[in-house]
Order: sequence, then structure tokens, then C-alpha cells
Amino acid sequence: METQAVTSATTTAPTSSTSSASAISSDFDTFLQMLSVQMQNQDPLNPIESTDFAVQLATFSSVEQQVLTNDLLVALSSQIALSNVAEMSAWVGQEVRAAMPTYFDGSPVDIAPNPAAIAENVELVVRDETGTEVQRYSIPVSAEPIQWEGVNDLGEPFPPGVYSFEVVSYAGGEVILQETADVYGVVNEVMSEGGEIILVMDGDVAVLASQVGALRAPTDSPS
Repeated sequence: METQAVTSATTTAPTSSTSSASAISSDFDTFLQMLSVQMQNQDPLNPIESTDFAVQLATFSSVEQQVLTNDLLVALSSQIALSNVAEMSAWVGQEVRAAMPTYFDGSPVDIAPNPAAIAENVELVVRDETGTEVQRYSIPVSAEPIQWEGVNDLGEPFPPGVYSFEVVSYAGGEVILQETADVYGVVNEVMSEGGEIILVMDGDVAVLASQVGALRAPTDSPS
């Protein structure tokens, strides 16, 4: 599957460059035709200076070179992106930690909170994939990892699905910090899009590789 992706992306770049080169050639022919018409219809009493023609040719040549340079940069960027995908394929099956939602399948979710250091109390807010708050409770004022068991106040398990977690810090009865908590997720796919490396996990949860703060081997959560 990885080889097919690399092959497909690699064969796309020359086609794009060829199209751009054809477009440049066509535009240059049009430019020469316009220049010829301009010379044929110039005022004999006030002819266009030869230096003006030279400037126009030099300007077009500069634009042509810039377009070709851009094509080369795009091709180079694609090759680098493919190289990064190949290198990061080793992340598939590993657990990454980032500020992102995660898929709950009934097993406890590892959460890495980072409350404000001056907070007097901290709450964990749990939301489902629609953004609806489903649970809120106090957690220690600490950056030590915690687990969300996935059960409500009655001890009933929440249904499987994608959940997100917010850590809300309070001081003096006011909210002083509210941010998405870091959670762990197992990488199922590594893909490149727009020059960025994207990691895809269960529940179609996606996160930029640049936003990952930790990587570890898969762990079996206690039941």
C-alpha cells in the first residue's frame, strides 16, 4: 500500500511540470505574436525604442524562470513529503500523545493534563463527538497522568465513540485556563497532505505529526 502511494505521487510530478512547460511555451508564442503586431503597428514618427523590446523580453524571461523554479520546488517538496511518510511509517501501531479527541472502545483512556500552576482547583470536562458535555468532575492540581474510566456518575459505561477532554483551571472562583488535554491514541495510518504529515487513528481522529508530544509502544490498559 505504501509503495503504491509513493509510486502514484512520484509519477504525478513530471505531468505537472510538463503541463506548466507547455503553458509557458504557449504563452511565449503568444507574447512573440503580440510583439510582432506591436512592431508592425508602431507609429513611424515615434517608433518604440529597442530597449523597450529588450525590457519586455527580459521581463517575460524572468517570469518564465520563476514559474519553472516554482515547479521544481513543488516537485522537491513532494519528494520530501514522501520521504517523511516512509520514515514515519514506523509510527503505525505505536501510541502518540497530543491535544486531540480519542476513540473510546470501553477501555480506560490515558490523559495527560497540564493545569495552570497557580490553579486552586481543576476540572476535567468530557465531551462527545457532537461537542455535548457528558461529564465534569474535579481532578488533582497536577500534571501527573490520569485515567478516564468511561463511566458516568451511576457507574454506567459511556457508549463507544470519539470523546474530547478539556482541563479547566480555576483560581479565585474564576477560570484562568481552559485547554484541550493531551491523550494517547494508536496510529493506524500516516499520510501526507499539503506538505504536512498527518496521523490517523481509530474513529478517523487525525492530528498533525508536528503536534505530537510523545511516542510510546502500545500498552494494555487494565480492565
